[in-house]
Amino acid sequence: MRVFIRKVQPGDEAALAYIQTQSWKSAFSDILDKDTLNRCTDINRTTNMYKKLLEENIGNGYILTLDDRPHCIAWWDAARDPGQKGKAELICIHSLPNNRQKGYGSMMMDRVLEDIKTSGYPEVVLWVFCDNIRARKFYEAKGFYATELLKQELGAQEICYSKTL
Repeated sequence: MRVFIRKVQPGDEAALAYIQTQSWKSAFSDILDKDTLNRCTDINRTTNMYKKLLEENIGNGYILTLDDRPHCIAWWDAARDPGQKGKAELICIHSLPNNRQKGYGSMMMDRVLEDIKTSGYPEVVLWVFCDNIRARKFYEAKGFYATELLKQELGAQEICYSKTL
């Protein structure tokens, strides 16, 4: 399989939204209530969100393709929480469920972490649902550690992970 990672560009919003919504449906069905999950996986709403991010050049998005078919996405920016000033934040990393655990997410994470480091950030944080054990194990394998920071998001508890670059 031919793997290619590139920065996103206008016109990618439909692929970004598709990957995110499919990933959420698969990963969060046991974490979020049905109504919340349905709202958060509305393809039109998610497509419009990515269209706005791309039009306004907000953050740094990436897409990984397998044989020219979109499979994995990631997005990072400066940390959004005031207490995390000077750090980067991995806002999302999502893969289509049919090719998980084949190393593609790891490739994407390596690319994103290198870009964050090159951009001058000494540390990166991310938020993950406490009950998302698969993702937590992935982040820990990539050198992230759980902090003591917790918050409620979408009716579920999230924990902040951090990594020094």
